[in-house]
Amino acid sequence: MRLGRREQAEQAGKSVRQQPAADDRMSEHKLILVKRRTRLEELVVRYNTVQQAQFYIERLGADFSDYMEEDRRYRLSVQQAQQQLGQLGRVQTIDREHVPNFIFGEQDIVVVVGQDGLVANTLKYVTEQPLIGVNPDPMRWDGVLLPFTVEDLSFIVPDVIRKQRTLKEVTLAKVELNDGQYLYGVNDLFIGRKTHVSARYGVRLGSSAEQQSSSGIIVSTGMGSTGWLKSVLAGATGIVGSAAWQNLNSEGEVATASASIHGSRQEQNHFNWDAPYLYFSVREPFPSRTTAANLVFGQIHSKQPLHIVSQMPEDGVIFSDGVEQDFLEFNSGVEAIIGLAEKRGRLVV
Repeated sequence: MRLGRREQAEQAGKSVRQQPAADDRMSEHKLILVKRRTRLEELVVRYNTVQQAQFYIERLGADFSDYMEEDRRYRLSVQQAQQQLGQLGRVQTIDREHVPNFIFGEQDIVVVVGQDGLVANTLKYVTEQPLIGVNPDPMRWDGVLLPFTVEDLSFIVPDVIRKQRTLKEVTLAKVELNDGQYLYGVNDLFIGRKTHVSARYGVRLGSSAEQQSSSGIIVSTGMGSTGWLKSVLAGATGIVGSAAWQNLNSEGEVATASASIHGSRQEQNHFNWDAPYLYFSVREPFPSRTTAANLVFGQIHSKQPLHIVSQMPEDGVIFSDGVEQDFLEFNSGVEAIIGLAEKRGRLVV
């Protein structure tokens, strides 16, 4: 999200049934239902018609009926959610692509119907509003962030309004540039190049600083520590523990490096969603005459932000939660300061 990018959102003003008089407090809340396109809808956008999309998928030997069934179940879940919420208060439905520019009211309650990624991508654009994650197809999606079904909404939403539901706080990451732009991350931030070529930058954490060339930097929150960061650490652990690595290095060096990585990995298992810190990891750092690879993993907290100065003439980017389309340009001379966000996500559990 860029500073000043949000514009006044168009108000739908849909007519919905009024709240029962027994609970007038519900009329103060607007229920925001967030949905996304299905795989079938994405294919239709690309190939114009369902028939053309089916021809393309089946020509590749895939089962098109799975796309159809997923779409049917998701549409039905969204329709049922709209009906359930319509009996409880004012409802406004928005698509995923409109979330970055939507103005959420202080009293809004956000209901997300979709996969975990949709919950994460929505959470970074709300402020203190409680968010309810709904699993549209429990047989298809595990839904770590989707503890509820559509049928649950009839009693979950009134509980939230009466403040009778537990809210789980989520620490967010925030990157601020020296030109005033900023971006939040619920799971992680990526700092690097658009392409697979090396990213060049200067990095500083506390009193440690160095010039680096790498495949980019991953900054993870507690919620994201079981995702991209876990993958990076698992790869490093596998390399250090392999026989090939032992043949390449002395036994003492292997033991020291392996203990360090295994220790870091063990700590990540206790990296809570509301932890007051972040972790960063440098991907494939390359030491040379002008670059080093010592400052490659560490903790970020309120008194110790991470400073990165771009040395990339073009294609430098910062994006969050895997959404490459919503990014900040990070080219030569731009400085990024990465730390804890001033706000926290609030998930209904």
